[in-house]
Amino acid sequence: MKPTHVVFTRNWWKHNREWPDGREPDGYGNPRTITKAWSEEQAREICARWNATHKEGKLSRRAEYRAI
Repeated sequence: MKPTHVVFTRNWWKHNREWPDGREPDGYGNPRTITKAWSEEQAREICARWNATHKEGKLSRRAEYRAI
C-alpha cells in the first residue's frame, strides 16, 4: 500500500519591515515535509499532534497535509 498524503509545515507569513507588524502574508511559504500518511484521517491526526506540541511563532508555522 502506498501513502496517500504528505504532511508538511510551512510559514503563513514572511518578514517584511514595510508591512504592519513587520510581516506580510506568504501562503506559498517553503513547505518542509514531516512524513507521509496512509489515510486522510491519519494525516489530520499527525497535523493535530504536531500543531498541539509546537508554537506557531510570529510567522505562524503550522502543519498541513495534501493528497499525493
